Amino acid sequence: MYVNWPQKVLDKYEKWQNKNTVNLSKKEKNIVVSLDGSGDFTSIQEAINNTKAFPYEEITIFIKNGKYNEKINIHQWNSNLSLVGENREKTIISFDDYFDKMKKGRNSTFYTYTLQIQGDDVKIKNLTIENTSGEVGQAVALSVTSNRVIIANCTILGNQDTLYASGTGKQFYTNCYIEGTTDFIFGSATAVFDSCRIHSKKNSYITAASTPEKAQYGFVFKDCNLTSNQNITKVYLGRPWRIYAKTVFINCKLGNHILPEGWHNWSKPEAEKTSFYAEYNNNGVEANEKSRVKWSHQLSKKQSKKYTLKNILYDDSTNPFWYEKI
Repeated sequence: MYVNWPQKVLDKYEKWQNKNTVNLSKKEKNIVVSLDGSGDFTSIQEAINNTKAFPYEEITIFIKNGKYNEKINIHQWNSNLSLVGENREKTIISFDDYFDKMKKGRNSTFYTYTLQIQGDDVKIKNLTIENTSGEVGQAVALSVTSNRVIIANCTILGNQDTLYASGTGKQFYTNCYIEGTTDFIFGSATAVFDSCRIHSKKNSYITAASTPEKAQYGFVFKDCNLTSNQNITKVYLGRPWRIYAKTVFINCKLGNHILPEGWHNWSKPEAEKTSFYAEYNNNGVEANEKSRVKWSHQLSKKQSKKYTLKNILYDDSTNPFWYEKI
């Protein structure tokens, strides 16, 4: 016997949904920050602090041109939030904390950030984020420890430990400029760097991954351009902060500052067996696979095909293709 009860439920669903869904007003969803007082707030952190916690809809904070001398935290409850600058070169978030200044013991590095992202489903676009403390040791410009985070068309400036890309979540960096000295991209996240310029300011190491043992991917660089200051000739692609580090460079242009051996074991012989450092189809003077350390890998064409955005960044959630929503 067939009945039409399910259809009656479906017919009423749209009305029920409209009645029970919390909708943010246009003003609540679009906030303006401006130093000259023409916006809703003059401080980025103040704007963030006045947004709804765990909003159902995306909240966009539009930041007008200016240099914002602030230490900013996008808290765990500030999910579904976008910070959008008016102009990448002219909208600047700047601070100058560093390891010795924090006086937090051996973990002081993690307190030095200029901008920290702890909320899921966050987007950062068209901004310059800088730590201006100089060459004084560890000093983070951008710290990202959450899941489904997009950093698009941004400039990230610093020296040692510029970008902390960590946590067990997934992150997507596209069309960004990232500069630094020692280990200036470090952490445990699964992160794709797509069409980015990675600039070394000193002879040192670019990456220091701490990938969890069971993670399928770590740091993946695709179609990136690796450049350096003048007279820089001894830069490693990476070294393992933790022994299960995973870092891969695919279709990247490597400058002559990259050392022929490519990778360093950080005086951890065991990491030569447990880490995974690999390359595919890189070009440039120092993309010579024959000179690489024997414990690194050259991917086959078939192996390289698994490094798609979908395979790496797809998230089994209500927002599975989050990385496409730039």
